[in-house]
Amino acid sequence: MLRFMPVGDSQTIGSAGEHTWRYRMWQHLRETYGGPFALVGPRETLHDKATDSPTSYEYADPDFPRAHLAGWGEGWLHMAPVIGEAVRSCRADVLLVSLGLIDLGFYTNAEQTAENARNFVAEARSANPRVRIVVLPVIPNVRAESEASFAAEVSRFNELLAKTVADLDEPRSPLLLASPPPSYDINLDTYDGTHPNASGEHKIAEAFAEAMYQAWDLGEPYEV
Repeated sequence: MLRFMPVGDSQTIGSAGEHTWRYRMWQHLRETYGGPFALVGPRETLHDKATDSPTSYEYADPDFPRAHLAGWGEGWLHMAPVIGEAVRSCRADVLLVSLGLIDLGFYTNAEQTAENARNFVAEARSANPRVRIVVLPVIPNVRAESEASFAAEVSRFNELLAKTVADLDEPRSPLLLASPPPSYDINLDTYDGTHPNASGEHKIAEAFAEAMYQAWDLGEPYEV
């Protein structure tokens, strides 16, 4: 049994009425991965915008393993202290991580955010020395398009994240940097410039799936 844990912010937890990219990934793995697998994590809910709390179970299709470790407004800063216990309790084998936008937007600069990413990796490995981690850089968003200083900070963080992955990758616990979806367009793939719509969900899932297929021969190429 291979256990995948999606880890992320609002783009990963999703909100009431959405499928989420987690669902798209589950569909892909169900069709292409040749062995038993599960999505795991200590949380299951979506974000409820009406109450501004993670209390909704109103998935567009609730019939899938909904477990995750994601939160609206959470970043590397928030996940680093809790990832060890989550990996340990859920026996996660592969972490699919999409973080950084929230950190840079509200909490930390690029260098501090990269340091929190390093702490995250260390904590995950302390719980499972053989954990595999796939990390997605911060993808296009409306703030980066409209604010040059924020765009520069995102670019700087993505550079530091690539260096972090190169520095910390090791055979026993592979650390893999996924490529941002090349055709991702905030006008077509989000509903508000930041959060993915259906096509955006597919493209985020594809980024993770293609990285695992190309690097680890896990699954098959992603097809919508």
